[in-house]
Amino acid sequence: MLDVRRLRLLRELSHRGTIAAVAEALAYTPSAVSQQLTALEREAGVPLLRRTGRRVTLTPAGAQLVDHTESVLATLERASAALAATRETLTGHLRIGAFPTAMRTLLPPALVALGSAHPALELTVRELDPSAVADALRTDRLDLALVNSYDFVPADPEPGVETEHLLDETIYLAATAARTIADCRDSPWILASPETLCHTMAVRACQAAGFTPQARHHADDFVTVLALVAAGQGVALVPELGAVHPPAGVVLSALKSRRRTLVAYRSGTGQHPAVAAAVAALKESR
Repeated sequence: MLDVRRLRLLRELSHRGTIAAVAEALAYTPSAVSQQLTALEREAGVPLLRRTGRRVTLTPAGAQLVDHTESVLATLERASAALAATRETLTGHLRIGAFPTAMRTLLPPALVALGSAHPALELTVRELDPSAVADALRTDRLDLALVNSYDFVPADPEPGVETEHLLDETIYLAATAARTIADCRDSPWILASPETLCHTMAVRACQAAGFTPQARHHADDFVTVLALVAAGQGVALVPELGAVHPPAGVVLSALKSRRRTLVAYRSGTGQHPAVAAAVAALKESR
């Protein structure tokens, strides 16, 4: 019989690429991860890993086992959800992740509704960029999260993660006068931190207009971004939830591109009572 805990380690190795990264993510030592994976190979009876110096890659058999592991883990999650549904009271700990604008706008009313309807449910919230959500869900550091994708940065399907559509938002060009992106070729730009979805979206939107934006400032909070625009420090792209109360002097020009917000959770947990209740509350808060 294959050990599920070892299968999780193999799955994480397929995503992270190194034993050291798996160990760091799951609070193991690298030697412990190696020992568990070696034991899994003995259980499987075939080589699962190909070792070349310090590098480790999956063999075809290892990759096939990872594919089956996703189904196994999702089935276990569904079994756990079914058991939770037999309880009369919704209890336990629900860990929610969200990006900053959702923290300010969508989450507060949803948390109030959840707390009122299910007072025995312990709710905790963590702010993080959508790019980090899949990893946090797969490693059981979150149960539910809000993620987003943009027309210029479509979201790729994440193994082990399921999503539900929540809402669409207009993207605005924020400047001190009505303009188009093409008009801002020579303007200084206020961009989000590199490697975030917002940063990638802005860069790709500008590249689609024929240029690469020149960043003067980097800021991830849209209140700060709009304040910098109002101060004449540059132009920026801001989604609808981040442009609720623009300061005086900021003109918002609607673009055709959209941002989509989705609710993400581990595969198989969608029918868990706590997850289902949170999704329903979030949809009511739109």
